[in-house]
Amino acid sequence: MTAKDILGNPDYLAISFGGYRDTTRNNQPTLAQLKEDLKILYAMGIRIVRTYNVQLPHAPNVVKAISELKKELPGFEMYVMLGAWIDCKHAWTELTPDHHQESEQNEGEINRAIALAKEYPSIIKVIAVGNEAMVKWAESYYVQPGVILKWVLQLQKLKAKNELPKDLWITSSDDFSSWGGGDPMYHVPELEQLIQAVDFVSMHTYPMHNTHYNPFFWGVTTEEKKLPKEKILSLSMKRAVSFATDQYEQVKAYVQRIASGKPVHIGETGWATTSDGFYGPNGAKACDEYKEKLYYESMRNWSNENGISCFYFEAFDEPWKDAGNPIGSENHFGLITVDGKAKYALWEKVDQGIFDGLTRDGRPITKSLDGNEKLVLEKAMIPPLNHHLK
Repeated sequence: MTAKDILGNPDYLAISFGGYRDTTRNNQPTLAQLKEDLKILYAMGIRIVRTYNVQLPHAPNVVKAISELKKELPGFEMYVMLGAWIDCKHAWTELTPDHHQESEQNEGEINRAIALAKEYPSIIKVIAVGNEAMVKWAESYYVQPGVILKWVLQLQKLKAKNELPKDLWITSSDDFSSWGGGDPMYHVPELEQLIQAVDFVSMHTYPMHNTHYNPFFWGVTTEEKKLPKEKILSLSMKRAVSFATDQYEQVKAYVQRIASGKPVHIGETGWATTSDGFYGPNGAKACDEYKEKLYYESMRNWSNENGISCFYFEAFDEPWKDAGNPIGSENHFGLITVDGKAKYALWEKVDQGIFDGLTRDGRPITKSLDGNEKLVLEKAMIPPLNHHLK
């Protein structure tokens, strides 16, 4: 199987995967823990996972765990979209980030990705250069498109020289605006060259974040307020899904003008289930398990029907993301909790028995909220009134 065979194939579902259980990445998941997680994902129909950097042991260990599982379990099949993290000069330091120069660490990161792809060509099918590395709101670390282009071209050159597999696909995974789907300030010659250089475009779309930052689509009308709660939530989430699919179509239209036929897939989209901030009870009222289920199912169905891979964000909750605030939304994008509770989006799969015999840190996979469906609906928040909705 090559990336061309896998991406857009509904029999090869995609997901973003971090196996971290703790509030710090200093505590790396063990190989045994990663194998537990990968068996859970395999049972869900996942066949390609996305990782984010090769600075830490996590991604190499994910690849190693897959390699070992293939030997231990006949028929086990899993592939990797390997992320190489890219920063600007002075990123994550006390110095002011210099967005016109790149970090000295980028070369080492690319070299680590190359070495791993050479070692595991049957598992690593995609290298993604950078994660949200071009979008201007990533103020701590963003770079200019020319930096991403430089490394993409280097990887493509290695493919041409047979130093990397010819069927290894190269991309960058970034916000929809970075790929030309939004503000025209991103429409620069280097982006056009990058679109031509990658094997496919990996774009991100997050209507959940936009319930606060760009909420024109979010909320309910006065008339909708009179409807049953389930109907109100359904209408609200249909608009959220339309927001995401519209962003996809905007990127696709821009990309096709530059490189006709270039595939566009979704490198990230997701919906958190808890928030005490912008998306919580005192904000957009966006985050709960009921809405996550509606979003997950809609995006899976839409992407599968349209031959688009969707690296749904994400498989498991990761408490290191906002370690100082346990109920911050960044910690709660997973479909499964840290302690192995399948959230509402996966309850049907629990009922189907696909997780039988599987565990996370020794705990069986069971339903969140003790399987109380009435409680899920009670906890679901009705979005605020939006008088601009038609």
